[in-house]
Amino acid sequence: MLKNFDEVLHRVLAHEGGYTNHPDDPGGPTNWGITIHDARAYWKRDADADDVRAMPKEVAKRIYKSKYWDAMRCDELPSGVDYAVMDFGVNSGVSRALKFIEAVAGVPADGKPDDVLVRTIANMPARPIITELCNKRLVFLKSLKTWPVFGNGWGRRVAEVKDAALKMADDVRVSAPAPIQAPKGKSDEPDTITKPAVRSTTIWAQIATVLTALGGAVTDWRALAVIVVAALAGYVIWERLKRPDISGVFQ
Repeated sequence: MLKNFDEVLHRVLAHEGGYTNHPDDPGGPTNWGITIHDARAYWKRDADADDVRAMPKEVAKRIYKSKYWDAMRCDELPSGVDYAVMDFGVNSGVSRALKFIEAVAGVPADGKPDDVLVRTIANMPARPIITELCNKRLVFLKSLKTWPVFGNGWGRRVAEVKDAALKMADDVRVSAPAPIQAPKGKSDEPDTITKPAVRSTTIWAQIATVLTALGGAVTDWRALAVIVVAALAGYVIWERLKRPDISGVFQ
């Protein structure tokens, strides 16, 4: 994914380290993981070991973006897969990394990041892709004659890339919201349990309506009490006629 470039580059550089010039490394003088050959191709045509040693980080960042990230269309790959592919390409070459990811995706392995590859990967779950790609990468590295020299570092690197890439993939996974479950013991049918009449807001609303209608006609509090009791009794009788199973009216 495009937004992942800075994070991926940070992780790559953590493995590549600073300046090296190991006699068994065919890349020759290297800094920020950029070999002298790439320095000459993407930066200075006549770059020497001193130039490579003094290479600014921003120069290395531009080379990584052009030669690896853009060349392998990592900005169009799922999160995590982009890192696994990018790091493989940096460590073992763009064409090889692309052929391996093509093999994982089950498309023709021509080493080209075409639309078929990008669409196929987009429709596959990221975790299995990352796992299989890293496993294949490790098998390839173990087959190299330089494995006895660099094997420990390569093995740790692949393991760390795999773990980090899987975490990146997990971080963007969107889980479907869990369905809302009805409380245990509740049914989908309407609640038919009758509330005690004395607690019902309906009966009191009806009584209030009657009193309002009477207005100031009744001034004796005893008469009012009779009216209230009569109204309540009438409501209870009416409810019993409608629903014979009513109980606990005055509880």
